[in-house]
Amino acid sequence: MSELITYHAEDGIATLTLNNGKVNAISPDLIAAFNAALDRAVQERAVVIITGQPGILSGGYDLKVMTSGPKEAVGLVTLGSTLSRRLLSHPFPVVVACPGNAVAKGAFLLLSGDYRIGVEGPYKICLNEVQIGMTMHHAGIELARDRLRRSAFHRAVINAEVFDPHAAVDAGFLDKVVPAEQLQEAALAAARELKKINMLAHKNTKLKVRKDLLETLDNAILLDQQQMG
Repeated sequence: MSELITYHAEDGIATLTLNNGKVNAISPDLIAAFNAALDRAVQERAVVIITGQPGILSGGYDLKVMTSGPKEAVGLVTLGSTLSRRLLSHPFPVVVACPGNAVAKGAFLLLSGDYRIGVEGPYKICLNEVQIGMTMHHAGIELARDRLRRSAFHRAVINAEVFDPHAAVDAGFLDKVVPAEQLQEAALAAARELKKINMLAHKNTKLKVRKDLLETLDNAILLDQQQMG
């Protein structure tokens, strides 16, 4: 397993920790490591916890890749959108334990999980694309449209509004907020509860619930490749 993602398995729970520099940049290599870790978690039939380092889940896509050329940018966004689609249809529950800032693709990771726990504190959860001069991609718009409250969706996507942890719960980025020192235990407790459900029923219900979203994302990913390429 790549060192960009640390994989720790215990008692049917696989914890995937992003470990790519101070902002946990989402790069092609990190996404490859992410997919390899998810493959392993499926083999082990494990509930998944996704987390980062204290203060940061992820600051988003690797800007070195995004600014190196249109082809590279389209390729990375496609990989990232495909990763979100995979998480949304993952056959076992996915918990995201957010230890701090979740910006751009970092916030989309929150929108791709089944249960999201954040820590208290003065950090940012936001979709900052329009703030930094990027027109939001179709897949991102559709994911946000599905997972955020309608009023928050417009503010988050069009205005690049920054949400603090409690506002992020109200908006739909998070489900729960805990003190920072309780994050790991809260995530494990959530994962243990999710282990008790019937996994086949979970998978089949998840695919039914998200059928329209997954189809919409498939179309949006193709549209992004055509329009951004």
